[in-house]
Amino acid sequence: MTLLPITAPASLLDLHRLDPEVGGWGLRVDHAVATAAGDTYALSGLRRYRPQATGAADPGEQNFDYQLITRHGSDGTPTATAVFGQPVPGGGPSAIPRGDGATLAVLPNGAVAVSSRPGNTHVLSPDLDEVLVSWPMPWGLESQPGPGEDPFAASIAVTPAGRLLCMTSEYGLSNWAGAHPNIVAVSEPGTALGPGRKPVLRAIATLDARTDRQSDTGSFAHVRYADEPVVRGNRPLPSLTEALSELTGTSGSLYGYLDSKMTRPAALGDGLFVVPVFGKTYRSTNRGQEFSFALVDDRGVLQGRLGGLHLREDSPFTGFDFTVVADPHRARAFHLNRYGLYAWSADGALRVRMPTSEKPFKALVHFTLLECTPAGELLLAHRKQHLLLSVPVPQELDDLAAAVETALKGYGRERTALKKQYSPVNWLWADSAATVNHL
Repeated sequence: MTLLPITAPASLLDLHRLDPEVGGWGLRVDHAVATAAGDTYALSGLRRYRPQATGAADPGEQNFDYQLITRHGSDGTPTATAVFGQPVPGGGPSAIPRGDGATLAVLPNGAVAVSSRPGNTHVLSPDLDEVLVSWPMPWGLESQPGPGEDPFAASIAVTPAGRLLCMTSEYGLSNWAGAHPNIVAVSEPGTALGPGRKPVLRAIATLDARTDRQSDTGSFAHVRYADEPVVRGNRPLPSLTEALSELTGTSGSLYGYLDSKMTRPAALGDGLFVVPVFGKTYRSTNRGQEFSFALVDDRGVLQGRLGGLHLREDSPFTGFDFTVVADPHRARAFHLNRYGLYAWSADGALRVRMPTSEKPFKALVHFTLLECTPAGELLLAHRKQHLLLSVPVPQELDDLAAAVETALKGYGRERTALKKQYSPVNWLWADSAATVNHL
């Protein structure tokens, strides 16, 4: 196991005179990915908000909300940090607007893609010093694309053959305003994504097919079905909402899949994917509400679900932890929520369940599962201490529980070593060595 700090540039902290002892600031860890060579990119958000500081001219008093991508070398050393999401005082506008639900992907050529809802994609150089190309999709309440909108995807995952597994958004769904993630689509193997190279995505699944409000102009040329842009009835059918309702026998149920949502699809291989779908959320407790980690192949056929989960005892609605990560090189899938860490084989069979109610795994309730690396390691982020823990997954999944227990036991020792190196205050890890690029 290894442990990496989620750092913030010391120069940025100095600019805003951020005192970690004073409240009003926060750091969150959104995602992390690794390259085959062992480098790690961590995406985080650093913000400060104090009502009395609204409109302040002094950077030391200003509120801010930055997004950061930090590259760690294979030895764990931070080498570069990209800062974006808003202008740095005294600098020009950010080339990348702040995005919600942002995730990373390392593309086959080594470039880094950052995507966010509803469909923004920006491709950065491997050294995080340049924005190579941007396809923005601003938020809005319109029922069709706005002038000049040129999105790509709300999320991207890369398969071993270089296919891009994407989640894309649509306007004009049901009675909802704005754009919402609704399509699962894939590119051809070996796809290039970059300046002058925007690949076609073939739609394989629709979440919600209620598109009566869509106009013929409410489509994007790069998302296609049957060689035509996805719009109105030209889409994969039945929808996941309909297929999962039939599979689970919940059609017409108040607590079924009507008005459901989906999160980032994960690749179990080049032709098999996991799509997390969860039912409508209510103001009262949602524990026990329907959810499915659907198995969909590259023809759009629902092959079943990741099995073995209880709607209440294993509910991801507690804490809203719906992320599924997958290892496409070894055909495995993983999920962590407040009740346990779970692992499946590609046939959807639950192979391992580690309940957080058991002493060896209690500490897992403090972590969020972010990704599985090409080397087969799980990346987990501590929500309060802002540390990234990598757990090697054994060749035999039956040995995973022992590996996780060993990693959790070693966490405190590695954390102590990092504290001596960085001297964090309130778990804010300042770094002055990495190159800082304001994008």
